[in-house]
Amino acid sequence: MASMLRKALVAGLALLVIAVGCGAWLGSDASVRVVHYGTGNTNVLATGDGTITLTETHETSKPGVYWLEWTGSFTMLGDIVSRSPGRITREVLRGPAPSVGTPGHFGNVPPGDPQVTWDIGFSEIMVPTELGPAPAWYVPGRGSTWFVAVHGQNGRRKAELKVLPVVHELGLPFLAISYRNDEGAPGSPDGLLHLGDSEWRDLEAALRRARQLGATRFVLYGTSMGGQIVGQFLARSELAPLVDKVIMDAPMVDVRMTSEQGARNQHLPGFIAALSNQVVEWRTGVDVERLSMIRYPPKVRPPLLLIHTSPDADHPIEEARGLVATGARLSWDIRFEEFAQGEHTEAWNVDRTRYDHAVHTFLAAR
Repeated sequence: MASMLRKALVAGLALLVIAVGCGAWLGSDASVRVVHYGTGNTNVLATGDGTITLTETHETSKPGVYWLEWTGSFTMLGDIVSRSPGRITREVLRGPAPSVGTPGHFGNVPPGDPQVTWDIGFSEIMVPTELGPAPAWYVPGRGSTWFVAVHGQNGRRKAELKVLPVVHELGLPFLAISYRNDEGAPGSPDGLLHLGDSEWRDLEAALRRARQLGATRFVLYGTSMGGQIVGQFLARSELAPLVDKVIMDAPMVDVRMTSEQGARNQHLPGFIAALSNQVVEWRTGVDVERLSMIRYPPKVRPPLLLIHTSPDADHPIEEARGLVATGARLSWDIRFEEFAQGEHTEAWNVDRTRYDHAVHTFLAAR
């Protein structure tokens, strides 16, 4: 009997070790695996006079401004005008109405390039990074201070176009960059994301290219992991003193805190996050501890407009509040805009007027 109990205990412990190991590996995958999205999540049920009715989902039920994309086209949708069981009817702000029965993707990211999204002319330039050429969208403007936008983890350049109308109105040249592992850009040697620890060098390469085209000063804009890329650039690049201002929207301020939030989202014990970070370090060589702008603030600290939604379940609001506290300790000029509604990177979507005003005021200030 004792022998059987020992065997059962050993077997149970082995299963526990395997389960913990699998959880840690999956957690690391959520941080560093390259994924390209683009699947449908709703269907068109009806169209009316300036409205579209969609199947009711968590996404289509959100208040604010979003986009519906389908094969070859898109519609910009505004607030909900009515709802009934299984159906959500929204206002059409821009674009055609698809046929009834059309499947599409409802999301918070603009549908295409600057011309498609906002009818703003642009050109595509290639940035010579250390791994090969990476494409960037360039919208010309006045002067030599360029606005350079950096998207987040497994995102696309089009995610940065929400801010383009304000930037364009102010006349700043606009550059939305891509970086390693993006579609159309070179892959990293190990095929994994490095959470900003390597990607900042692609941002540096983009600024070098911009200087060749006439830029002398910069405003940097980073969303989600793009904020961490900007932070690592400010900490490590010799070009950091050329940056006049920074805007971060829902940034990855502290990778450790992000991992802990990810474990909570999956209803996993907290120690899984720590193990996941160890696996990330083993797989990539990245020092996760150093990827904290709270504990290791950048050496160059231009005025920062920090935007974050308090319900954000990807990068918890505590990350942003922690950065604000660090700024106060260092006399770093951080202007914090906390939005009470909106999920990750959805501050613009839930209150475009407030978002645009905050950005415009920040950029226009001397």
